[in-house]
Amino acid sequence: MRVLHIAYQQLRRYGKTRVSWAQKLSYGLIKNDHYVLDFSDRDIAAFEAPFGIRDLGHKKANKRLLETVEAAEPDLIIIGHGNIITNETLAEIKKRNPNAVLVHCNLDPLFVPENDAKIRYRAEICEAVFVSTGRKELERFKDTGVRLYHIPNPVDPSIEVYDNSQRTDLPVDLVFCSNSNDYTRRQEIVKEVKMRLGNELVFKAHGSFGTPPVWGRDYDKALSQSRMALNLNRQEGDYWYSSERMAQLAGNGILPFTHEAARFDELLPPETLVYFSDTDDLINKIREFHHDDAKRRHWAARAREFFHREMNTRLFSQYIVEASLMQPFSHDYVWARDINLDGSMK
Repeated sequence: MRVLHIAYQQLRRYGKTRVSWAQKLSYGLIKNDHYVLDFSDRDIAAFEAPFGIRDLGHKKANKRLLETVEAAEPDLIIIGHGNIITNETLAEIKKRNPNAVLVHCNLDPLFVPENDAKIRYRAEICEAVFVSTGRKELERFKDTGVRLYHIPNPVDPSIEVYDNSQRTDLPVDLVFCSNSNDYTRRQEIVKEVKMRLGNELVFKAHGSFGTPPVWGRDYDKALSQSRMALNLNRQEGDYWYSSERMAQLAGNGILPFTHEAARFDELLPPETLVYFSDTDDLINKIREFHHDDAKRRHWAARAREFFHREMNTRLFSQYIVEASLMQPFSHDYVWARDINLDGSMK
């Protein structure tokens, strides 16, 4: 199948970034033997704009997309985040290519107000929408009439290459990496953990307390040195929602501590993630696993094995293709057991 994937591929960061879900989707599609053409809308807008000013290149980027579709003749078009490509352009693409299926993937949180509007905007033109929040939460978009699906953040064996569950010589006991303080109070938890546990274990909080965030290989190195990690979203409570961080941690054999409100205990096997209810509970559980390294390694190993077996890029991309084209599911996708092929809930 010929797939056109419209998503920010971070070309102008020149390697100083973290691998995103969009890149992982392209990897998975290729591993499943699809022809994939990436169209990095933000980069193309900047490349085509006068003086490299991206906002001045939006019109040209839409024109280049039309040229790309004409040349590539894709069977499936997947559009990710961003607002550079307009629905008017997508409508013209559908007019010229009536047999092509057009879908939207959105892995941003629903608690960010503008993301709700973005999903509704794409639902006006797309045949299906895939969101990284659990299907129960997506009922708010039922009035759009579009097919709705939940997708997880996947792991890839070429990216999540570490297995810290097998190591006992790691220098960092607990890590937390962040780069955004919008719509969140999670720094209050990080400060409390540092204050109460700073003398008991080695805690590295990149992007907190005045330290810079880590990117690229610096991020990889921070993960490679850590036993356990805080999986703190900017807000907690959306069903089955987590940032990409959870997959990156679990996929590398790092034991994640995550809030119980997202109810991942209904999706993941027991003894994989450590769930906490409040800061006191979190601190008690960090101490518990810090003082029982065999238990830490056991849970982290189970989490890593599950993510690599059931939430990998091959299955992730295969599911998106099958749901987009309304093909019967070829795998018992653990994240889709509560929905029908048409995206409706069972």
